[in-house]
Amino acid sequence: MSAVQKPRQDRAERAVRGMTGIPEGSKFLGFIPVDWRYDLTERFPGLRRVLRSRWTSFLLQLITASVFAVALVAGFIGTPVGNANLLVVLVWIFWWSALMLIMVPFFSRIWCALCPLPSAGEWLQRRAFVKKRQGKGLTLGKRWPAALRNMWPVNLIFLGMALFSGILTTRTTVTAWLLLGMVLGAIVISLIFERRTFCRYLCPVGGFLGLYSNMATMEIRHNVYSVCRDHKHKECVVGTNEAYACPWMEAPTTMARNTYCGFCFECFRTCSKDNMSVRLRPPGTDLLVNKNRGLDEAWKAFIMLGAAAIYAAVMMGPWGTLKDWANMTSVGGYLVYASSLALTVMVVVPAVWGAFVWLGRKLSGADVPFVRLFTNLSYSLVPIGMLAWIAFSFAIILPNWAYIPRVISDPFGWGWDLFGTAGVEWNPVGMRVMPILQVAALLFGLAFSIDVAWKIARQTLGDDRKASLATIPPVIFLAGVTGLFTWLLVG
Repeated sequence: MSAVQKPRQDRAERAVRGMTGIPEGSKFLGFIPVDWRYDLTERFPGLRRVLRSRWTSFLLQLITASVFAVALVAGFIGTPVGNANLLVVLVWIFWWSALMLIMVPFFSRIWCALCPLPSAGEWLQRRAFVKKRQGKGLTLGKRWPAALRNMWPVNLIFLGMALFSGILTTRTTVTAWLLLGMVLGAIVISLIFERRTFCRYLCPVGGFLGLYSNMATMEIRHNVYSVCRDHKHKECVVGTNEAYACPWMEAPTTMARNTYCGFCFECFRTCSKDNMSVRLRPPGTDLLVNKNRGLDEAWKAFIMLGAAAIYAAVMMGPWGTLKDWANMTSVGGYLVYASSLALTVMVVVPAVWGAFVWLGRKLSGADVPFVRLFTNLSYSLVPIGMLAWIAFSFAIILPNWAYIPRVISDPFGWGWDLFGTAGVEWNPVGMRVMPILQVAALLFGLAFSIDVAWKIARQTLGDDRKASLATIPPVIFLAGVTGLFTWLLVG
């Protein structure tokens, strides 16, 4: 073990122990090994050179922006048949499945480093593609209002999108207008506000990416805290002549969670001490960080959990009337569906969860404020919520994978065969094992959520017995949610 690795591992272990109060000598915190980190940038020195290069981000964004441009054109002028149009297949089958099954669980917010939606706005704002230009950028550089520096804006924007999910995922022009509107919105915000304000405070995708990235097995953190502490000129915060201050308005020197780290690697380019690392770590580590927890993030967990259940009912359930309502076949039916969805995710789920937390508080005799316990324990919904979406995504990619090679050869649905794959027949794979995968995912999410709930309760209440009693009702809630998803997805 190197001299750099040992202090880092010691700090990681002390940090988790300090949050949970587990005794010295313990190696595991439930599912989470306390002292395990694997520094990729130390193990593979070439990786650090790649991440420090300004060309890395530009080329990745250029590739995704080029693919996105073609897909957007397909959305406007291609076939209206969703499963034969590049845009719908690319976004709602390939991208969504890759996001939930691979990118978020293993690579945190790496998609934010690739996302083409804010690229044009950022390039305009900086007046540059690669090399940093000196002088003021093309922006008023205003700060986002303090009262809105949270997840409430993205919660409401995501909810607005969720209300139209039935037509978003099936109608090509609706998806195209939505994505074009997001690009234009990102440009306008970039010209008015500083840095990646759009990504941090307004992007509907960024909201759930931020919450679920706390489960990811990858993180960007500083190496040795004393190096950051003793280095007075924080380039990662203020920028340099060659690189920008953190586009996400984070302070990498004190960053403790993945929530608002966009994995842009700008901190690697600014740090004169080479004190930043990309590390592998146990899943769910950030859920135990008792820092900056809030009701905005709690409500994001409620929204994602409730939306997953409703989407599963609409898309995979036997209720044809519900599908018709979601697809806006009648105004009255759609209004019933939309109002029910909004009421469920914003009121019903939080209220039911609050009732179970209240029962646990009474049962344990805890004297901490109800809102604090309610907020903290809400983070235990992240594992089951994320694993429910993973189970849902199995039902998207396994039956529909064949549409991907077909639209690659015929992106507009005009009868082309550019790469010889247009004739791939619809052939679902893994349908026999899919229920097993879904149930396994849900059970893993349940076990992980129970473990996190107890650890957070102990962290909040400071007593093993009280923590155990306080988590009994929430565990019943979590078990009920798991049963509901099993019924909806597997039957």
